[in-house]
Amino acid sequence: MQVDIPYGKENIKVNVPEDYEILVPNKVSPKDQDKLIQDALDNSIGPKSFDDFANNSNRILVIVNDATRPTPTSKILEYLMPVLSSHPDVKFLIATGAHRAPTEEEYRFIFGNTYEIFRRKVYAHDARKDEDMTYLGKSKNGTEMYINKLVSEYKNILVIGSVEPHYFAGYTGGRKSFLPGVASYKTIEMNHKLALSDDAKSLALSGNPVNEDMVDAMKVLKDLNVFSIQTVLTGDHKLYAVTAGDLHKSFDAAIDSSNKIFCVNLKKKGNIVITAAPYPMDIDLYQSQKALDNGKLALEDDGVIILVSKCRDGIGEDSFLKLLCRADSPKKILDILGEEYKLGYHKAAKMAQIGIRAEMWAVTDLDNVTIKKAQLKPYSDIQKAVDDAVSLIKSKGRKPRAIVMPSGSLTVPQIKN
Repeated sequence: MQVDIPYGKENIKVNVPEDYEILVPNKVSPKDQDKLIQDALDNSIGPKSFDDFANNSNRILVIVNDATRPTPTSKILEYLMPVLSSHPDVKFLIATGAHRAPTEEEYRFIFGNTYEIFRRKVYAHDARKDEDMTYLGKSKNGTEMYINKLVSEYKNILVIGSVEPHYFAGYTGGRKSFLPGVASYKTIEMNHKLALSDDAKSLALSGNPVNEDMVDAMKVLKDLNVFSIQTVLTGDHKLYAVTAGDLHKSFDAAIDSSNKIFCVNLKKKGNIVITAAPYPMDIDLYQSQKALDNGKLALEDDGVIILVSKCRDGIGEDSFLKLLCRADSPKKILDILGEEYKLGYHKAAKMAQIGIRAEMWAVTDLDNVTIKKAQLKPYSDIQKAVDDAVSLIKSKGRKPRAIVMPSGSLTVPQIKN
C-alpha cells in the first residue's frame, strides 16, 4: 500500500506493508474563523472582557509563539488590528523559550500581513541575555523565576497561544507562554529538569511535576494584568476552537477541543512506526524529537521507529546531542542523568527510553555522522528505511505491521478499549 509522508513542504509516496494503520489528527467540521474569535471574545472566561482589558491598559505587551508552532497568530492579530494598531503603546515579544530568534521569513510566517505594520514594535526574547531578565521569586520546587523585563515593565499582557498535547508538559499553551516562553535560560533549565520524571508526559497535568511547577511559578506573576487567547487547530492547521479570558481558565477550556483532534484511537500497536515531524515542526532535531516520543506510544517492544524530519536548521539546542555522544548505549545515558543535568538532557532521556526497547532510525537532511552521534541509524530515503525495517522484522520471524503517523508531532496514539 502506498501512503503520503510529509518531508519539508512536500509529500513523498512510500510503500508500506499490507498490515498497516494510518494515524492522523481526527477530522472535524470546519468553522467560520472570524466567528470563532468573536464568540470567544464575547464570552471570555473570567472577570474582564477584552474590551475592558484593552481600554484600561495604558500599554500592552503581546506575547506570541515563535515559528516552531503553527499557532494562527497572524489570524488573531488581523482580527485585533483595529484595537492594536490604534493603541498608543503596544509591543510584541516572541516567546522563543531557549530557541533562537526568528528569521525574516519566520517573522512573516508568525505575523502574516500584520508584519509590515508592527515590525518596529517586535522583539525576540533571548533567554541567554541575563541583562534582559528580572527576578520575581521562586516556585515551591525552587525554580527561580527570571523573566524578560518587558513583562514586568508593561504589566498588561495579551497572550496568544495554541493548545495541543506536549510530550512532557502535558499540553502546550497557557502558562507555557511565560515559562519557558519568556523566561531565562537558568529558569527554563530548572523547570525542564523535572521532565526526567515518568509523570512528565503527554496529556498529563495533575501530578505532572513540569506542569505543576509552571503553574506554581506563575504565582509570582500575580500582579500582572493578563488576557489570554488560546487556539486549537485542526490537523491541517485550520482554526477549530478559540477560548479567551483568564490565562489558566482559557487554557483548561481549550483542552477538550484539543483532545478531540489530537488523541487518536489505535487498533493495535505496530512493530514498525513511521513518525513524521511536519513543517514547521521539522525545524531541527531538537524539536523533531517530539514526533519520536509520540510515535513510541504506537510501537511494540523490539520494533523499529523511523523519524522523518528535514531538520532544516540542523540540530538545534545541542546539549542533548553532547550527552548522547558521551554514552555508548541508551542505558549509559540514563546512568549519567542520575548524576547531572543540563537543559536539553531531558530530550536525551526520552530518546534513551525508546532506544532501550527498540531501534531508532531517522530520515533527515542531517549528515550521517551527526545522526549516528544521536544514536539514530541514518537514512536519506524514506522507502529504503521502510524496506529495511520490513526485512529486519521478517528476519525475526514476525509479520510486519506498520503504524504511519504523518503528523507525528501532533498525534497521540491511544489503544481502543
